[in-house]
Amino acid sequence: QVQLVESGGGLVQAGGSLRLSCAASGRSFGSYNMGWFRQAPGKEREFVSAISWGGGYTDYSDSVKGRFTISRDNAKNTLYLQMNSLKPEDTAVYYCAADRDGSSYLHRRRWEYDYWGQGTQVTVSS
Repeated sequence: QVQLVESGGGLVQAGGSLRLSCAASGRSFGSYNMGWFRQAPGKEREFVSAISWGGGYTDYSDSVKGRFTISRDNAKNTLYLQMNSLKPEDTAVYYCAADRDGSSYLHRRRWEYDYWGQGTQVTVSS
């Protein structure tokens, strides 16, 4: 089992940047594919990005492609999401999630992830 704790959220103006972190406990972090999701008020939780256990494969939703970068440091048990050129529509609670399926196929559906963090709020003002 793994426990996940997100940090790095906050209030930023449109066009600004934030870097989210997700610290994982446990020795299995390096064997999990990882993902970022977000949930805006009144909306369903949606896929943002995913990365394979070794970091060699990444996937992004169309809405963030070219602006966000996912990465991981397995030695530090930490997942990152660098968010640039932020827009007001990026405002949401951001969650990291772990997928025990260690294949090279990266999942986009939230029910395919096994462990979740508590979320961190990102607010982008116009």
